[in-house]
Amino acid sequence: MLKLLSRRMIHSLTSLAGLFILVFFLARLTGDPAALYLPIDATAEMRQQFAEQRGFNDPLLVQFWSFLSSAVHFDFGESLRQSRPAMTIVLEAFPVTLTLAAISMGIAIVLAIIIGSLGAWRPGGLFDRTANLLALLGASTPNFWIAIVGILVFAVWLRILPTSGMGGPIYWILPVAILVLRPLGLIAQVVRGSMISALSSGYVKTARAKGARTQSIIFVHTLRNAMLPVITVAGDQAAAIINGAVIVETVFGFPGIGKLLIDSITYRDFAVLQAAVLLSAVAILTMNILIDMAYGLLDPRIRVN
Repeated sequence: MLKLLSRRMIHSLTSLAGLFILVFFLARLTGDPAALYLPIDATAEMRQQFAEQRGFNDPLLVQFWSFLSSAVHFDFGESLRQSRPAMTIVLEAFPVTLTLAAISMGIAIVLAIIIGSLGAWRPGGLFDRTANLLALLGASTPNFWIAIVGILVFAVWLRILPTSGMGGPIYWILPVAILVLRPLGLIAQVVRGSMISALSSGYVKTARAKGARTQSIIFVHTLRNAMLPVITVAGDQAAAIINGAVIVETVFGFPGIGKLLIDSITYRDFAVLQAAVLLSAVAILTMNILIDMAYGLLDPRIRVN
């Protein structure tokens, strides 16, 4: 297990280093911040002073080295837009996205296991065919389209849900429901396939012959053996949900890391953009390592590889 985790840690650090380089240089392609933060009639001297105070007139490699030197100490500089430490702003927004993703993923996994297991019990039945159709629709429909339709139906026509913002539990219903659909559809399909394979095993036939209850066969005898491919897809979808939150938070005006990323790109707030991307990447890489640990707990053979 330690060998596996060490290998994953090295791969994660390598990916993080590559991401550092990409984010820094691609952020500079969005344009000159002075064009946004100075008046239209700003003189060349004012632009020069603005760039000098923030180090934008240094060569890119010098700026990159300065960025790396500070980032090692978790100092990403100050936000151009808010004049506050960039990491402080990101840490204020990140819990919102983390909560949104955790709630959505938790609901998706529980529903997917139930729906996929029940569908696998009688493949081709009415429940199985209906669940497959709905899962396919949920997995293939873009989040932004569902979000717009959701606002139109539930906020504009029916007037039962708010259009945007973050307040009480009612404000979370639409964003969570939309983020649930895709992972629910994909995980339910994987659960169904894994369970169909597991249910055809000899030990399941023995349990049936002994008169074991349906619930016991599905959720006790077969579910654990069918969980490895499910964990793989669930891990991928957990990372995708954080990425999908960028769209959902922007559509619903949710003050999370996704909306902060879009705002940072729009306002060329390089420090906040770099801090937000780094924190999101660390969260996703940490989650992947935890998934590898879960593999080892479910299948001891993986621990020695």
